[in-house]
Amino acid sequence: MELCIDFGGSEIKLGAFEQAAPVRTAAVPVGDGDLEAAAAAAAGLTAGRTPDAVGIAVPGVLDRAGKRMVRAHDKHPRLDGLDLGAWVRDALGLPAGATVAVENDARAALVGETTAGSAAGARNAVLMTLGTGIGTAALIDGALLRGAHDHAGILGGHLTVDLDAPRCNCGNVGCAESIAGAWAIRRDLAARGDAVADVREMFAAAAAGDAAAAAVRDRAIRAWGATAVSLCHAYDPEVVVLSGGIMRAGGAVSAPVEAYVRDHLWTSSHRPAFIVPDRPDLSVLRGLAVLAADTHS
Repeated sequence: MELCIDFGGSEIKLGAFEQAAPVRTAAVPVGDGDLEAAAAAAAGLTAGRTPDAVGIAVPGVLDRAGKRMVRAHDKHPRLDGLDLGAWVRDALGLPAGATVAVENDARAALVGETTAGSAAGARNAVLMTLGTGIGTAALIDGALLRGAHDHAGILGGHLTVDLDAPRCNCGNVGCAESIAGAWAIRRDLAARGDAVADVREMFAAAAAGDAAAAAVRDRAIRAWGATAVSLCHAYDPEVVVLSGGIMRAGGAVSAPVEAYVRDHLWTSSHRPAFIVPDRPDLSVLRGLAVLAADTHS
């Protein structure tokens, strides 16, 4: 059994997997006691069994050898520098030799979808996970892109898409995440005096004629589309996977993003297939199960 823990921006998702298939899943909201809540939920999922391996995903840059998150601006500050392998062993009473895989959440999601998910078998793919933030990852010739310092491929949400936009909390200007992450969308809706509470409601309100919601929606679509164009220009994928909580809105997001990409790509660029997972909420956990099993073997 693989125990998988995904420290997302708004909730922590957990799953117990057997042979890459979810047996039990749970979710707890992010809060001051998120580590304790995650440990309690994990103990409940394992139901007295000792996992063969554990996979943990975080929304930031990693020191994978040290199993630590190096930096994720304004997300899970208690995880900064924490030895996640030691934490999960202590929290669940695992033996010292229990194997633990730690990975960036977008990379884990891409592994999940290209091995056991909607893009299974793809060897050249990029992923955008749209949620509280915007995570990205790239697979080239079957290998995850990591770079010299493990930053490569995962900072697509911090590509500049608007030079006149406010400074992002990462230090850059006009990042896609600062425009079209769920936190930014909620901020912009509130600034316009709109009572809409989340992204799905925003799409419904915009379709019903809410001009404020439509303006925020259209700007978000352009930001998502511009990010996807940049990923395609950089990595030349066969497949673009769109995952994350925002993709619960389905075609209302994927269709205009795909149309934007096809309209803005370099003229000779390959027009990739766009795929939305059947269960975008499981993308990261699926990938962690694969990574944890590989680590154990």
